[in-house]
Amino acid sequence: MDLKVGVVGFGLRSELYRHAHHPGEGSAVTVVCDTSERGRADAAAELPDALVTAELDDLLSADLDAVLVLTPDHQHAAVAVRTLEAGIPTFCEKPLEVTLEAVDRLLETAFRTGTRLYVGHNMRHMPVVRQMREIIESGAIGEVRAVWCRHFVGNGGDYYFKDWHAERRNTTGLLLQKGAHDIDVIHWLAGGYTRTVSAMGDLVVYGDVASRRENSDRRLSDWFSLDNWPPTAQTDLNPRLDVEDISMMQMTLDNGVLASYQQCHFTPDYWRNYTVIGTAGRLENFGDTSGDKIKVWNTRSQDGFVDADLEVEIATADGGHGGPSTAARPRPRRSLHGLPSQPESSRRSRCAATDRPSRCPRCVHPWWNTSPGVRTGARGRPASADSAAASARTRGPLSHSLRTRISRASRACCRGRATRAPRDLRRVRCRGPARSPSCRGR
Repeated sequence: MDLKVGVVGFGLRSELYRHAHHPGEGSAVTVVCDTSERGRADAAAELPDALVTAELDDLLSADLDAVLVLTPDHQHAAVAVRTLEAGIPTFCEKPLEVTLEAVDRLLETAFRTGTRLYVGHNMRHMPVVRQMREIIESGAIGEVRAVWCRHFVGNGGDYYFKDWHAERRNTTGLLLQKGAHDIDVIHWLAGGYTRTVSAMGDLVVYGDVASRRENSDRRLSDWFSLDNWPPTAQTDLNPRLDVEDISMMQMTLDNGVLASYQQCHFTPDYWRNYTVIGTAGRLENFGDTSGDKIKVWNTRSQDGFVDADLEVEIATADGGHGGPSTAARPRPRRSLHGLPSQPESSRRSRCAATDRPSRCPRCVHPWWNTSPGVRTGARGRPASADSAAASARTRGPLSHSLRTRISRASRACCRGRATRAPRDLRRVRCRGPARSPSCRGR
């Protein structure tokens, strides 16, 4: 029997229903609630077998297994608190809400009722993000000390300055609404959370555009065009604009990592550029979609911009947001009441020296390992003939619990330094070429 899924809000994010609607395969959208006539009409056309209603009470009484809250940001808590109180596992689009008070109310309700609450930080599933995380976890750049992100939002004028996003009362600002994804990714790549922050921003371009229109009768598809260029030639902007179109922030994380995030909504191009610098190198992505590159430098040079020691091609993925909308959607399981979390990969890492299965995170040195079986080319990277095999052999992810609990004390395991591992990790059996007291085969 399929899980019964409801949707609240059938507007800008309505396409997400497709990831939950697989009749006969585990889940089906059976109820849609939207207060607008257009939203209800669109839902009826897309989901002719679903109940379409303007009343939230109808959805709450429909015996649902899960619900997607896809309303504008400032309406999340008003809906999600009620679905949580009704005991319906709730997926809420990011950000959870636009004020701390509303977020606290959501979290308190989820905690008190014990109802599952999920937030749509699906960008962690983007191939570029997952691959950068794998490289970092392999130890390729050492211990992360800095993360920089530049976000070029080339569609910013059409996406955020012609509807409710343009008003601070609805978003608190695009640094929250748009930046929530990247700040979450920065935290994930750095392994910590922000402790102190400073930021600045301004409305420097779109505030001077004279063409204004109330667009509540239209949707993004009605006005979006690449011909809306340059930004100063935009038309039909929202009558009220009081959010920034350029923002910059700096963060100190609780593990000492320094990070920065810059966001600009009037660039000609649309992509994200991450730079992660560690104690043994740095990585940077050049493009963020399939076929683009992640580059890693480990060799010191004074020759200006030089070839990277490693280039990794960004994998192909289907779905929105460059792949994560699909990657984040496992097939529902009836045994789990609500939206299931992503299943852990069954792949195990293999020691680069012996090609045998290993749980020791320091056995994974695909980027610079020079042990037998991993031949290296110029600047220390695997030679082209062996690159694919070397990467396939060494890049499988470790179990999440082990990855996240490994401490700095055991980072040098297979590199021969006598560093003591936490007691609960000494059972890890190291098969690397140089064991230290932290991995004596226990």
